[in-house]
Amino acid sequence: MGKVIAIANQKGGVGKTTTAINLAACLAVLDKKVLVIDADPQANTTSGLNFSPDNDQQRTIYEVMIGRITIEDALIQTELDNLHMVPSHINLVGAEIEMLEIENRESVLARALAPVRDNYDFIIIDCSPSLGLITVNSLAAADSVIIPVQPEFFALEGLGKLLQTIRLVQGGVNPELKIEGFVVTMFDGRTKVHSQVVGELREHFKDMVFRTIIQRNIRLSEAPSHGKPIILYDIMSNGASNYLNLAKEVLERNGMLQ
Repeated sequence: MGKVIAIANQKGGVGKTTTAINLAACLAVLDKKVLVIDADPQANTTSGLNFSPDNDQQRTIYEVMIGRITIEDALIQTELDNLHMVPSHINLVGAEIEMLEIENRESVLARALAPVRDNYDFIIIDCSPSLGLITVNSLAAADSVIIPVQPEFFALEGLGKLLQTIRLVQGGVNPELKIEGFVVTMFDGRTKVHSQVVGELREHFKDMVFRTIIQRNIRLSEAPSHGKPIILYDIMSNGASNYLNLAKEVLERNGMLQ
């Protein structure tokens, strides 16, 4: 059965979508079968993998969440053979209201994923930056959470709400949910405060912080505008090297590194 990993942080601009796209792509390059689900109404993962949600509004995670189609109906093949995607659309904003009458509405996504979990080694969910019902669904469906953290003190302060939400999900709909780890993103070694924050993060969360650090990288920020993960846009860049190392570390933590 495939492992479901939610990429979550309620603070925007911390590299959440960049991590979802590139971790999924690098796992696929490392011969793992991967499904990435865009559960964010902004649909940045969708466009970052070269698909416009306006091309086919009837095959998105929104239709899956409200029960109009199955997850199989929404699957899209990406440029990488081992990587499928379920796209998002701005319509997802309205799903929370439409789901209010659904029984066990916190577990809609978990039930939707059940038929395809055995088809993948990993299912990566890019969560919305809000902590609403869609994000709760993502956490309820996940086995673990990866939390991207920008190395700034305000980013550390914002972790409290997310960790509280994770504890609520653990105490209710998904007691098996674990934190896979914290990944430092947008790191600039020339900035003293970045090194200080990383030190504090490692001191507080110990081995829960990934060894791999995602450095600030121009090629990494350019790649989404070309609809490509960094591994296809510039394999020689620091960004590609960083995310390949993160993917290997995820495999290592799950006993799957060959």
